[in-house]
Amino acid sequence: MQTDLENYWHMAENHYLNKNEVAGFKKEIGILKQRLSLYETLRDKEITILQAVADRVEVQDDKMAEKAFQHWIATLRYCAMAMLLNNPEFLSHRLLEWLTDIVQSYEIQGIEAEIVKELEIELKTVLSLEDYGLISPFLDQAKNTLINTSSTSSAAAVI
Repeated sequence: MQTDLENYWHMAENHYLNKNEVAGFKKEIGILKQRLSLYETLRDKEITILQAVADRVEVQDDKMAEKAFQHWIATLRYCAMAMLLNNPEFLSHRLLEWLTDIVQSYEIQGIEAEIVKELEIELKTVLSLEDYGLISPFLDQAKNTLINTSSTSSAAAVI
């Protein structure tokens, strides 16, 4: 978001925006409105979404499951903000850089994988296809970093 809108602001410093530039600016504003609406939906339905996920995830160790759920509560919130900003680097730098090490240290990738699988199912149920399409790249980024990278690192350590 920041870069897209900033480009228009910088262009406007040099000249009035032409019709095509104004149309592009309006499009970016429309996309921002849609992202903000989705952000608010995720914020308002967070408890309902995560409770549905918790009801479906079967765990053997409640303490480890609680930690994994705390990770995914934070991850969903950071994914929502990264989606609003349209900035995958925000997600990487603010959350994934430090959370990956925590997930690896507790060795709870299995629980985390089950949680994110159920979270994706629930979000597909609650959100429109278009809204899910806005948040899914950020969830995929988190899943690939937290679970797939952690699983790869664990497998490499065993070899």
